[in-house]
Amino acid sequence: MSNNEQSNAPLPKFDRADSRVRYDSGIAGAFRGFIDRVRSGDLGMLPVVIGLVLISAVFTTLNPVFIAPNNLVNLLFDAAAVGLISLGVVCVLLLGEIDLSIGSMSGLSSALIGVLWVNAGFALPIAIFASLLTGAAVGAIYSFLRNRFDMPSFVATLSGLLALLGFQLYILGPTGSINLPFTSALVRFGQIMIMPGWFSYLVALTPGVVIIVSALRNNKSRVAANLSSAGMSVPLLKAAVLTVCLVFAVFYLELGRGVPWMFGVFVLFVVILDYALTRTKWGRSMFAVGGNAEAARRSGIKVQQIRMSAFIVCSTFAALGGVFAASRLASASQQAGTGDVNLNAIAAAVIGGTSLFGGRGSAWSALLGVLVIMAISNGLTLLNLSSSLRYMITGAVLAIAVIVDSLARKSRASHGRA
Repeated sequence: MSNNEQSNAPLPKFDRADSRVRYDSGIAGAFRGFIDRVRSGDLGMLPVVIGLVLISAVFTTLNPVFIAPNNLVNLLFDAAAVGLISLGVVCVLLLGEIDLSIGSMSGLSSALIGVLWVNAGFALPIAIFASLLTGAAVGAIYSFLRNRFDMPSFVATLSGLLALLGFQLYILGPTGSINLPFTSALVRFGQIMIMPGWFSYLVALTPGVVIIVSALRNNKSRVAANLSSAGMSVPLLKAAVLTVCLVFAVFYLELGRGVPWMFGVFVLFVVILDYALTRTKWGRSMFAVGGNAEAARRSGIKVQQIRMSAFIVCSTFAALGGVFAASRLASASQQAGTGDVNLNAIAAAVIGGTSLFGGRGSAWSALLGVLVIMAISNGLTLLNLSSSLRYMITGAVLAIAVIVDSLARKSRASHGRA
């Protein structure tokens, strides 16, 4: 080959890859990678963040009370119960399944709290444990019907919705409502308990520290393996932006009552589930089964066990959400778990970015999604609009989220074929 031909020859692939690695290690490379992911249809949580900002701006313009610190504190109180139910929904949606009985399960759970704790005189921890155990048992029944008889989860959980609602009405009896002691720890937890200011700021600083420590450990392990360091510019930028946002949020909430413990516990469960989904064998198996159940089975994953675990986690979170709802309302009634609970919980997961088609989603989608749902509900309530409009608007937002998910899915498929 002549010198001229050599000079015109394309670069070897490994040279290009090395160049891309060096380029992508900086902030500019990270930004370019983000743009590439968006173009390929991987929108992540971008739509819900933009939607939350727009919703907040619209309601603040229509009624400035919406952005008042104490109103936001009340919004966080209200978001915790639905958010916990939505966390469970994320698990079944990851598998391409659905649970339509989550609202009835939460209502039955709150009823069990009232009957066992107030009427029967059992200790509160025992009543809560019985509620969670009931939720786990219901999830196990759904998974048995799905695995043993191949019954569609839509049908199984729709049947469960009716059965659980009937059981809730039965155990509440003719009175239909049980008031919880207002001075009890459970009710105070759901209505007035606020984190100390110093602890709220400490929690706000924690994610940034975790990002930096994780990046340092990752770079150390890469150097030990004789690999190039990924650099610290991107992790430092992420940590700085996240810390500023969280500290400002805490500062603003502290101008009112502060950060509710109820919401803090919900966020703790989000972190735990996120770790389980992203850092454990169980979590990787969940995504594998949701992406292609047959391929997962052939690779050695026990699909039926994964499916069972997802339904159990979903129903257990629904039961825990019922406990939180009873705590918030200081009562257990026939109306608990009815109305828009199912819609809000499923919509929160989907709006937050969890795909209805399975294989894609995260625990954080439940957090962001429930903030959107509760922001819409809270804003419409402040405007004195009827519940009928709230249902219609929430349904429209859910439809838009599903359309965006479907279009993004098609874009990723076409990009993959290209």
